[in-house]
Amino acid sequence: MNLKGLKSGERTVLDHVFWANGISRDALASASAFSKTRANAAVAELLEQGLLEETGEQVPTGGRRAETLRLSRHLGVLIGVAVGATGLEVGVLSPDLTVLAHHSEPANVGDGPGPVLSRIRALMRELLAGCSVAPRQVIAIGIGVPGPVDFDSGQLVSPPLMPQWDGYSIRDDIAQDFNAPVFVDNDVNLMALGELWRRQRSLQNFLVVKVGTGVGCGIVCHGQVYRGANGSAGDVGHICVVPDGPRCHCGNLGCVETMAAGPAIARMATDAAEAGQSPMLARLLAERGGLRLQDVAQASRAGDMAANQVVQRSGALVGQMLASVVNFFNPSHVFIGGGIMRVGPLFLAAVRQSVYHRSLALSTRHLDIQYTPLGDRAGLIGAGVLAMQESLRNMEAV
Repeated sequence: MNLKGLKSGERTVLDHVFWANGISRDALASASAFSKTRANAAVAELLEQGLLEETGEQVPTGGRRAETLRLSRHLGVLIGVAVGATGLEVGVLSPDLTVLAHHSEPANVGDGPGPVLSRIRALMRELLAGCSVAPRQVIAIGIGVPGPVDFDSGQLVSPPLMPQWDGYSIRDDIAQDFNAPVFVDNDVNLMALGELWRRQRSLQNFLVVKVGTGVGCGIVCHGQVYRGANGSAGDVGHICVVPDGPRCHCGNLGCVETMAAGPAIARMATDAAEAGQSPMLARLLAERGGLRLQDVAQASRAGDMAANQVVQRSGALVGQMLASVVNFFNPSHVFIGGGIMRVGPLFLAAVRQSVYHRSLALSTRHLDIQYTPLGDRAGLIGAGVLAMQESLRNMEAV
């Protein structure tokens, strides 16, 4: 992607077109605070350079026909990677974040960076070949990982769920096969970026909470992802909710992650099955040799009382943690994602009840708590947003 020598106005136009996910010339002039003459001149130059393209026709509003502008697909492609504690997803995306190809599979980050990243590089090559795209056409690569990241270096810093990755250079590893720039961030930060893009930056202050193997939080403050001084902002999984609870892998007692995340839900459900409180959970335990979050979700959706109690207990504890965060940050929205979404509305209801009960009235007066609309694709889309956003930020201008 040749972005050298762009004028600052052209760079601003590209940025607005990307975040708008399709925009008319008139709307672009308004959003960029440019005159129509200046905006049209920049658009004409970018169309000439092949950096923008016109597509389709907007909803008719009278007057002359209006084309929608978007980033040109001739720019190349983005690669997004969402690494979780127990799985990974790799996708090829166009510059406007249309998913062209993707693949997900189970994975264990505990295996270490060598085998996991080797598999990711192989999937990147396979997906690009399936799209008939050469590696040199990759604009940038965005990668989300389940741990605190020093964003400038792209390295994980003492990640509790993946200690073997501490200080490992993911960028250097990926560079074995690709020359494109690689951007690495915490997985929940990327989910927050995905929501920010989906809402076209219309929400300025919100949270995205991921509940899966662990619990994490992405923070958007004044329209930007907030990472903190060292990249660990949002590590809410280690907020204590039960002072005399079991020891967390971080070394402390009663963290919400060890009390309410996926493994804790499975543990509580296993206890219920072994105590004879649920024939359904007992049958699943016997069939599979162990219970997982998705098994508890299945039982809960089927109306199993013990499973529902486990789900409600988890939701109440996550809500207890969130109440403190809501009082502190006062977000307009809280989006919840991760494996917990399989459970359905019962978990969400328990979170809401706990947050509304424990938070100040002013903090919750207009608070909206819901599952992330991007669903299972939140991490992948967010990785694409990171790759494109940083590419636009880092372009040279004159």
